[in-house]
Amino acid sequence: MEITDINAVQALLLANIGEEEINVRELMSRGYYQGSNASYNLKKLVEMGYLLQEKSERDRRATMIRLSEKGLDMVDKLTALEEKQADLLARSNPAPDVAETRKHLRQIERIWTDYIQYGTQ
Repeated sequence: MEITDINAVQALLLANIGEEEINVRELMSRGYYQGSNASYNLKKLVEMGYLLQEKSERDRRATMIRLSEKGLDMVDKLTALEEKQADLLARSNPAPDVAETRKHLRQIERIWTDYIQYGTQ
């Protein structure tokens, strides 16, 4: 699969948004993006039709973003590519369960991200 219209940072932004509708500020804190870098890439993703952007119903100052159908399709392709790479890695080194390890690492990342953003509860 050759992806030529988006760069790696933009692909990561799409993957981090996933199927959620989130506030731009939350996305920046979750992904540790620099403000101007994220703003530029989000603007490009909106222009290319990967993202939908609108003001929040609850707080008109906040901008909410979500993936368009084109964005969801791209994330599906990226996920398939990631799974293919994980399968190749698992075949070359079958000892660990790579899919399970990847799942656990994503859970750990989410726990730490939530901890950084919201603290202990």
